[in-house]
Amino acid sequence: MRKILRWLTPLIAVGVAVFILFFLISINSDETSVALTPLEHKSDVVVEQPQQVWLNHFSKTEKLGYFYPVNEVLIQVDLNEKIVVTKPTIYKLSAPLMDPYQLFCLKEELKRHNLKYYLKKDKNSAELLIYSKEREKLNSLVEVLKNYQISATVGLYKEDT
Repeated sequence: MRKILRWLTPLIAVGVAVFILFFLISINSDETSVALTPLEHKSDVVVEQPQQVWLNHFSKTEKLGYFYPVNEVLIQVDLNEKIVVTKPTIYKLSAPLMDPYQLFCLKEELKRHNLKYYLKKDKNSAELLIYSKEREKLNSLVEVLKNYQISATVGLYKEDT
């Protein structure tokens, strides 16, 4: 079995090399076709006849004082009119945190109220920020946080641009 594999691998390699050699010779041959004609660009302009739409036929006929009903649509667009986009009011609740227990209590209340938050930490303090469009929800959260001695304030969120 080893003898067969030892001779089979070089035979396959030689066979592939011969195939590639014949392939390269056949595509690079010097034979040229004598009967070649130059390419010509022909452009025929086709003039289409306007199509007759059945609605046009009904709109032009009048029989015994009766006109066929034809749907007409008129759309007017004033492109010079400025569109005013009003931004929704976003409120911010900020709560400075003194210890890890306050943070734990605040996170549990936020899970219960289904609010997402942003925890901003400095070297000396930590502050939890909550952005929401519903002021009532934030005010109810402030009342609940008073039970844990967490002072929180609700204000308008202003983007720094």
